[in-house]
Amino acid sequence: MMKDQVAIITGSGRGVGKAAALMMAEQGAKLVISDKDEVPAHETVEEIKQMGGEAVSYCGDVTSDGFAEGIMQKAAESFGGVDILVNNAGYTWDSMIHKMTDEQFQAMLDIHLVAPFKLIRAASPYMRDAAKQEMENGIVKYRKIVNVSSVAGVMGNVGQANYASAKAGLIGLTKTIAREWGSFNVNCNAVAFGLIDTRLTQSKEKGETVNGVSVGIPEKVRKMFEHSIPQQRGGTAEEAASGIYYLASPLSNYTNGQVLHINGGWYT
Repeated sequence: MMKDQVAIITGSGRGVGKAAALMMAEQGAKLVISDKDEVPAHETVEEIKQMGGEAVSYCGDVTSDGFAEGIMQKAAESFGGVDILVNNAGYTWDSMIHKMTDEQFQAMLDIHLVAPFKLIRAASPYMRDAAKQEMENGIVKYRKIVNVSSVAGVMGNVGQANYASAKAGLIGLTKTIAREWGSFNVNCNAVAFGLIDTRLTQSKEKGETVNGVSVGIPEKVRKMFEHSIPQQRGGTAEEAASGIYYLASPLSNYTNGQVLHINGGWYT
């Protein structure tokens, strides 16, 4: 279904991003695997190659200067262009708003909203401009942007004023790109995840950190969340990735500017 399409997925060395990359590779996509940590990124590339697929890695911090332009160039040099962009990279840095620092608030805006904006802008020559040229020659080719948002961006969440604000902004960005680039056959949609089992939502007692920041949810709170979900559990990385896959695939060619809620019925 994705034969010879070129996909960039940020944060795809592990978790939901990796699951989405493997799904696309199984369907013939060529992947640019991106992660801040080189080891998981390279492991994902090797796993795709062992499947008979094609993949390269581009590691670094999505918030750093020049990252967006660099990963687009890597995709173009490796595979000839960019057809799919998935803005998945991110982490959480929680605090109650009266204790939250400027650094905490800005960090979440930078990775969850500013970085996707820069990546989409950098993709313009490979998506919008390429499509414009194709249309002048009578060619119709769809390209896809999928932004990963959250229940927090829709409903807010205690202790996550920074994260919720960034994820809400990402939905606004999604809808705007859909309006601006829809006529060029570029579909831009978002997924809004509820409780998905990743290292960001595992028990906080495990002591996992990202960028030196403790991540996870206290086990008591996790259990409370699970009991409030009609399906009584968090979703798997593969279940979350299936939504990304749908929005990146030809199945969604007439789906644009939408937010796909993947939450086990937690909210509607």
